[in-house]
Amino acid sequence: MNSAKWNELRLEMYALTPTPAWSTLSTNGYNYGPDREWFYHFREGGYEDIVHVDIHVETPYQRELVRSAPRKVHVPGEETPQGFRVFGYLQDGQGADYI
Repeated sequence: MNSAKWNELRLEMYALTPTPAWSTLSTNGYNYGPDREWFYHFREGGYEDIVHVDIHVETPYQRELVRSAPRKVHVPGEETPQGFRVFGYLQDGQGADYI
């Protein structure tokens, strides 16, 4: 996924109340998070090494709020029991739909 799409997602998540927590997996295997700060922390260091971001939801209401944001920006990902996973990179043979 390109930086413009990551930035669009970041701004959508930042605008939500309550703000959902997120965590990332980097291409070097580093797991970061969870963190709730979308405005500065999420974009710190750039987006080039994000394999995926997990967006954690706490309530059914928050799930509905979060579900609408990735749909607005049309990003590849999936719904998970904990919330949502948005893909930056896919592994060979891995497919993804848009949330």
